[in-house]
Amino acid sequence: MLRHLPNLISALRVVLVVPIVWSLLDRRLELAIALFLVAGVSDAVDGFLAKQFGWVSRLGGILDALADKFLLVSTFLCLWWLGVFPGWLVLWVLARDVLIIGGGIVYNSWIEPFVPEPSRVSKLNTFLQIVLVALGVVHLGITPVAGWLLHLLMGAVVLTVFFSGAGYVREWTRRAAVQCRIREGTSRGK
Repeated sequence: MLRHLPNLISALRVVLVVPIVWSLLDRRLELAIALFLVAGVSDAVDGFLAKQFGWVSRLGGILDALADKFLLVSTFLCLWWLGVFPGWLVLWVLARDVLIIGGGIVYNSWIEPFVPEPSRVSKLNTFLQIVLVALGVVHLGITPVAGWLLHLLMGAVVLTVFFSGAGYVREWTRRAAVQCRIREGTSRGK
């Protein structure tokens, strides 16, 4: 039973998206920050439990990735709606996530079961997005954040979005080519 605890924590993080979005749109920013912190801590806890005790599963990897995507995308959309972030930034973030989800579905359907394995640049991108979103919420209603800092982080997010997306495309293409060679070798051997 405890083996499934990281999956349960990830699922609960998905559920947290609704009250976070509501609190942002209703400008209950202290609540939004508190819920966002709970989501962040739960992400760290489920990752720790999965690695520390070997409670890693394909479902857990997918749930964890989806929880991060839902949380960040919905928060970026809210902050765009509230005038904190420009639309082009949200489009970059959305484009990367559509690429990853769509690519994962295609890879899973045509090549082999897809197992999410975030790269270092992808992890850096997620971290930068979290920092940017947190500062966006702070800027929205708690205290102004220096414009240069927000722009610097936006640039870093866009840069890591690009390299992360390109890295996924390169890796999936490489793996697909290997699988095709294996299949060709197997069919010739018959």
